[in-house]
Amino acid sequence: MPRHIPLDALDFAEFVRPGDGVIWGQVAGEPLPLSSRLMEQRSSIGGRFSIFLGASFSDTVQPDHADHIDMRAIGGIAGNRRLAKAGVLDVIPTHISAVADYIRDRRIPGDVAMVQLSPPDADGRYSYSVASDYIVAAVENARVVIGEVNASAPRTSGPHRIDPERLACIVETDRPVLAVPPGRIGDAERRIAELAAELIPDRAVLQVGIGAVPDAILTLLGNHKDLGVHSGMIGDGVIDLIERGVVTNAYKLFDRGVSVTGTMAGTERLYRFAHDNPAIEMRSTDHTHGAAVLAAIPGLVSINSAIEVDLTGQVNAEEAAGMHIGAVGGAVDYVRGAHKARGGRSMIALSATAGDGKISKVVSRLGGAVSTARSDVDVIITEFGVAELRAKSLRERARAMIAIAHPDFREQLAADARAMFGA
Repeated sequence: MPRHIPLDALDFAEFVRPGDGVIWGQVAGEPLPLSSRLMEQRSSIGGRFSIFLGASFSDTVQPDHADHIDMRAIGGIAGNRRLAKAGVLDVIPTHISAVADYIRDRRIPGDVAMVQLSPPDADGRYSYSVASDYIVAAVENARVVIGEVNASAPRTSGPHRIDPERLACIVETDRPVLAVPPGRIGDAERRIAELAAELIPDRAVLQVGIGAVPDAILTLLGNHKDLGVHSGMIGDGVIDLIERGVVTNAYKLFDRGVSVTGTMAGTERLYRFAHDNPAIEMRSTDHTHGAAVLAAIPGLVSINSAIEVDLTGQVNAEEAAGMHIGAVGGAVDYVRGAHKARGGRSMIALSATAGDGKISKVVSRLGGAVSTARSDVDVIITEFGVAELRAKSLRERARAMIAIAHPDFREQLAADARAMFGA
């Protein structure tokens, strides 16, 4: 049975060895008291160790922690940006679907796993609460598992549970689960949402990320019927649609009647709604991002964002001005899944400009990495329109992309397109 240790008595030197890799849950699943104490005690380990970060929305890890810690991450998302800017973050460009396998075969070392858990159920087992993505693989394969049992963490539904015997120790807490507030919706986001909503049919199964554009799209789906949800991450916007009877999941071929996700990124409202609620089921990335699973979902509609898109449809979701501010993440998993699914669609939605309108996000050539290949892209949406790119030639793509660029940049883009394709 696990030892119960007060937080102020937890000594990480007992569990973490020099050279170890440490993994903890991402977004709201971060066990904040544990990760913070590890940072405080980093010098006591006796040598360097590494950590692996998903999408971090806390300020736990700071650049000066690199004095004893090697930092690796899937990208420069949110709180990881300060680490990338400081030059202390090693980014692993990877699809979310691959992370669990990398943990299993130790390409991403996970000797110690730290996980936020809800209080035990009637059988004495613990749920993964608000995150059960790749952390499930980390827990299953770690030498040491340390659990934060948070009295305020929702006990969520799904097949993944942790038996007490798997835990080396438990730290009991009672604190608010990390909140990720909704994005700020402006005029551009509203117009993009209007265009996207028109492309979403009744009975579609949605994958939506977090941020202003996905939040805006969800607010416009109130008149749709029998939508489903199968998404790597969900926020508060899904609750409204469930409560209004718009999201029913009634026409799924599997997981019928259940909204499926791997990570929650919302507020207390979402976490309370999910507590002991079988209408939302937490699953690992093997199910939320698995290629065969996604391809088998008729009507799968994937909605993701980007930093920039070029005239041929190549998507950069990782870098801006030479700095990592995003990630490959799960976008390509879902883009490809929707492409294979019967009746599926994938949308890349982004505002046409950045920098107060001075920078076009529709570009002749990408300024960063190709996160999504043009051969996989289906639909690009800006506030100026919809570019349907599936099965289009390079010239046709260039014309479609110029049409949805901000008017101030279309003349130059057209000149570039003529030079490149004779378009």
